[in-house]
Amino acid sequence: MSNEKIKVGSKAPLFEAIADNGEKISLANYIGKYNIVLYFYPKDFTPGCTKEACSFRDNWDKLKDYNAIVIGISSDNLETHKRFKEKYKIPFILLSDSKKEIRKKYNAEGFI
Repeated sequence: MSNEKIKVGSKAPLFEAIADNGEKISLANYIGKYNIVLYFYPKDFTPGCTKEACSFRDNWDKLKDYNAIVIGISSDNLETHKRFKEKYKIPFILLSDSKKEIRKKYNAEGFI
């Protein structure tokens, strides 16, 4: 774990994780192909996190115009992610980081 903050313009730490659909996702597969919006959030179904996810959902067409993909990461399990996506019609990837390994790579564990 690094205490160093990631600087604007620096390379994103690579990771692999299982998505809400059960597929293994590797950040490396998206780099150079898309503009990546990666965000960490504490928990599915909480008011602030729901509002944030729905904001990305509501702006999905605009994001696609910029060739962007959104990847949301929380410690919730895949089943919770599936229910959250279904209830709020979330069109983007949700990853489970139950061991908080991705969060540590991004020095984001203190915020969640």
